[in-house]
Amino acid sequence: MHWLWVFIVGLVVGVIAKMLMPGKDPGGFIITAILGILGSVISTWLGEKLGLWGETGLVHFLGSIGGAIVLLLIYHLLFKRKTTA
Repeated sequence: MHWLWVFIVGLVVGVIAKMLMPGKDPGGFIITAILGILGSVISTWLGEKLGLWGETGLVHFLGSIGGAIVLLLIYHLLFKRKTTA
């Protein structure tokens, strides 16, 4: 059951991050969930190492969204489409 919750929360975090970040984004709901899961893992690890928050709570959820937004920003910078005029 744990992995089902990880996927569901990751999907919610990924969808919120995609709504907050403008521009064309990668993939469907699986990529969105992976983006949310990775954002959550990265922000959890970083936040706990820096002593910013514990393992659960609203701050952790907001940090997960922030982590997913950072991943989307990196994606946009790496795969910027060139426009021809």
